[in-house]
Amino acid sequence: MKRFVSIWFPHLLTDWLVIRKPELKGRVFVFTEPIHGKVMITAASRDAETNGIFAGTPLADAKAIVPGIQVFDDQPELARKVLTRIGKWAIRFTPIVAIDLPNGIILDSSGCSHLWGGEKGYLKMILERLRESGYSCHAAISDTIGTSWAIARFGSVSPIINENQQYNAILNLPPIALRIDEATTQRLHKLGLDKIGKFIQMPRSVLRRRFGEEFLLKLGQALGTEEETIKPLIVVPPYEERLPCLEPIRTKPAIEIAIQKLLESLCSRLSSEGLGIRYAELKGYRLDGKLTQVHIGTNQSTHHVSHLCKLFELKIAAIEPALGIELFILTATKVEPVSIYQEKLWNGKPGLADKGLAQLLDRLGGKIGLEAIKRYIPAAHYWPERSLRRAASLEEQTETTWQIANPRPMELLARPEPIKVTAPIPDYPPMNFRYKDELHTVKKADGPERIEREWWMDKGEHRDYYILEDEKGRRYWVFRSGHYNDEKSQWFIHGFFA
Repeated sequence: MKRFVSIWFPHLLTDWLVIRKPELKGRVFVFTEPIHGKVMITAASRDAETNGIFAGTPLADAKAIVPGIQVFDDQPELARKVLTRIGKWAIRFTPIVAIDLPNGIILDSSGCSHLWGGEKGYLKMILERLRESGYSCHAAISDTIGTSWAIARFGSVSPIINENQQYNAILNLPPIALRIDEATTQRLHKLGLDKIGKFIQMPRSVLRRRFGEEFLLKLGQALGTEEETIKPLIVVPPYEERLPCLEPIRTKPAIEIAIQKLLESLCSRLSSEGLGIRYAELKGYRLDGKLTQVHIGTNQSTHHVSHLCKLFELKIAAIEPALGIELFILTATKVEPVSIYQEKLWNGKPGLADKGLAQLLDRLGGKIGLEAIKRYIPAAHYWPERSLRRAASLEEQTETTWQIANPRPMELLARPEPIKVTAPIPDYPPMNFRYKDELHTVKKADGPERIEREWWMDKGEHRDYYILEDEKGRRYWVFRSGHYNDEKSQWFIHGFFA
């Protein structure tokens, strides 16, 4: 059974301003905006309403009542911004929250209230926290959004409507409680239909003919015969787990236990679907209303709980609990199928497919960053700079094989760097070369290996590569660009062998 909570803030904007400017507490002040050539009040403080000043009153009339009234300009979309902020705070009580302009929010509380000891404790906790923050508010809970909205604003009995009791709950409420327009409300009052119970059993054809289809829709939504949906502030990801805390959590061991429980629940779901985590996000909702969060990533999709726990342990120092965390939310922001590899029967482990290697890389990535770990695979090019590319994952494969006919250096410079050489014999390696102000005397050499430029991609000279070993046993990969007798020929170093 669906259950919805409607929360109404009768003094939303003025309460918000008092929170920001405590000196306004107990003062008469209003928000205004020009409407059709008149400056009209759009929101009035509680003390202003005590003096008979309400929203919709011209500012000139308000000044006649209270000459020293304080006036603030209403800002476009201010109510939406304030409600959005409150709605995001309320996500700690349910994952589905929507704003209800101009002065309310809607919570889909289905399956959530038992975590607070039932709907009475659930509603009490929400209202107490909001009132402690400085907002005056009223709330109700029922099977439908329409009934909850009506009871929160016009109800005088219990704010908790039992299941399937919305019909009886709205009988004594005024027609405006159905969220209908002012013109329809006035027509109903002129006909003596000043309570919903006076027309709720009238034939639908009569109501449709007199008041329109929209009126019937609102009535049906309140009763639950017409479906009504809300647009969540944040769409709930498909793989997310929530853990409300009975007491605010502040210590590292308690945070580790919370992470363990969340991962066990989430990984159990992922495992049953053959999926694993690539990226995950842990959010902690604090008592002071702020949010603390950390992220992890893996090189291979995994649902291995102990391994993921170790990755999060590296991030716990970045979690700031302050006065305490009351809700943890773990979200798998990216999931991928988990590949099951068959290890070779006689030749040991499956190389890059070894889970131990992937887990080691994940732990290293947690300390130094995943961007610092790179894997390269061969590309279909002879030109050295293009002969390899970065792999997207450990599993990525290519049909191109590594060039093994001639050795290649372990470290290849991103861009060849010029060197100065002693003029060698034509087509022979140099006798020595100078690189970064250090002279290297060549003791051994191998080459040349000619690599032609890929003319269909760019223009330029070919290269003649040599492997040179200096007096200290260090080996280098150098080349001459162009022919020996070419005046434009130059020498470069391109890599270093182990």
